[in-house]
Amino acid sequence: MSVSSTTKPAVSMTERSSSANLSSRRLRGNLMFTVFLSATVISVVILAVLLWTILAQGWSWLRLDLFTNMPSRKAERAGLQPALYGTLWVISLTALLAFPIGVLAAIYLEEYAPRNWWTRILQTNISNLAGVPSVVYGLLGLGLFAEWLRLDRSIISGALTLALLVLPIIIISSQEAIRAVPSTLREAAFGLGATKWQVARDHVLPVAMPGILTGTILAISRAIGETAPLLVVGASAYVTFNPNSFSDKFTVLPMQIYEWARRPQDEFQGLAASAIIVLMAVLLILNSVAIVLRQRFRRKIRW
Repeated sequence: MSVSSTTKPAVSMTERSSSANLSSRRLRGNLMFTVFLSATVISVVILAVLLWTILAQGWSWLRLDLFTNMPSRKAERAGLQPALYGTLWVISLTALLAFPIGVLAAIYLEEYAPRNWWTRILQTNISNLAGVPSVVYGLLGLGLFAEWLRLDRSIISGALTLALLVLPIIIISSQEAIRAVPSTLREAAFGLGATKWQVARDHVLPVAMPGILTGTILAISRAIGETAPLLVVGASAYVTFNPNSFSDKFTVLPMQIYEWARRPQDEFQGLAASAIIVLMAVLLILNSVAIVLRQRFRRKIRW
């Protein structure tokens, strides 16, 4: 009787302690859920207000002349055709340069590189480069491409600079996508006699491609809105001709938006808002193409 009477209170105390811990964890979980939900709602509301303000200010200036006219000092005759062409030239060349180099570098680091001190140093430097301010890349592009390689202040200089800017992001995201591929897939391919390159090319890369394209979308989205590196490397704020080759001088939509936004006239503020709408439309179109490609690769995956 004495043993039984001393055991029951101990069990009861344990149950009360467990119940208190469970309640505390639930309280903390609900609190963090509320904080995260509030942050998300606030972000969405701010974004919606910003988009509404831009649409209300620039919608009336969206007309056909905006895409066919050259820049002008008169708002009613001003257009952004050179900036639109320049943006497409620069972003297309940036993607063509950065995407294959970034993916191949990620394949080497994940599938071929030995796990030693050199690889760790290389990986650390790539991670650090992803956080370097964009204006630093502009200074690098000015000194390396425009001056040392004598490419001048041209489209190729701007594209190479932006390629350096987004390359660490593409490498890191591609590494994560490749790392997420199950090791059993590699082992099965090796068991059938495939070489390391055949495994990477025919098995690992197709499975990792949706994640790689997601990282590329984020990288190109950052590049298309950059102004500082292109301003340093030589993008002009006022260009009255369309580029015809990689060696031509150029301007881009962010530069044209800055040029119009800094003017005090209300008409140019409306033009700047309309150019922002065009920039967002271009960004959405490029992202949509990448998303379609990503979904096609994802449908081909068979486990």
